[in-house]
Amino acid sequence: MSHPESLTIPDPVRPGLSLSRAIFRFPDHHVLPGFWLSFGVTMGWVSSLVLLPLLALFAKASSAGVEQMLHAVLAPRALAALELSFGVAALAALINLPLGLLLAWVLVRIPFPGRSLADAIVDLPFALPTAVAGITLATLYGPSGWIGAPLASLGIQIAFTRLGIVLALIFIGLPFVVRSVAPVLADFPAEQEEAATTLGASPWQSFRRVILPALLPALISGFGLAFARGIGEYGSVIFISSNIPMVSEIAPTLIVSELQEFHYASASCIGLFMLAGSALSLVLVATLQRRWAAPTSRKRRLIAGGQT
Repeated sequence: MSHPESLTIPDPVRPGLSLSRAIFRFPDHHVLPGFWLSFGVTMGWVSSLVLLPLLALFAKASSAGVEQMLHAVLAPRALAALELSFGVAALAALINLPLGLLLAWVLVRIPFPGRSLADAIVDLPFALPTAVAGITLATLYGPSGWIGAPLASLGIQIAFTRLGIVLALIFIGLPFVVRSVAPVLADFPAEQEEAATTLGASPWQSFRRVILPALLPALISGFGLAFARGIGEYGSVIFISSNIPMVSEIAPTLIVSELQEFHYASASCIGLFMLAGSALSLVLVATLQRRWAAPTSRKRRLIAGGQT
């Protein structure tokens, strides 16, 4: 009985190649010419524009010492500004969840004239300068604005209040939720909805038990991005908020005030605390996404298997 020479199992590690080099080696074929040059330019760009400013912020805050860092962050004015920034950012992100889901559903599932234009308008907060957005919102919702004047006659004031800050953050953060949910909704298999309908599920049950679990990771991602953006938003908020310390002053405004008074260490400490809060929120979002993704994928496979 002859053994064909072609039936050989290739060794994943080439002869003469150590295990460490086999693990950390780069691919042999590269799309771009000059791999090491491209790699060096990329890492240099990331280091100079992302890592170095963060390291400089950390170094400046650390130079103040632990006692001064705590004094800067735990000061009553700083605590009030941080509490307001994190609170309104979380509230606006929560409001954006149903709004973004509804808008994504309409853009993906419901054909209507001008849908392409509406889809492009969703990205307007990405391209619009934040200062222009703030001026526009202040003009609309101010005491003499198109929307603010009728509301003022009813005793409702939006501009120069905390409600105005929430409104500005909703405007800024809504596209993050829509753009996180819309691709997942567009790629959702129609067979799974048909299977749920075949099993006797109502449209609401099909949405709640089949579609919504698949959208949860995208919703969590959109919430995290909108929340992280809202924490540090400055341009659109400064025009619609009264910026009164201990009342409606947000943390970015406090940082600018500290810089104008040449309190660079205090400004760096507050900025470092905001950076830590944003990073922690993104880590929590990634953890929740992984936790929700596995059961959702298993449930979708079970539904697909039950259909067959």
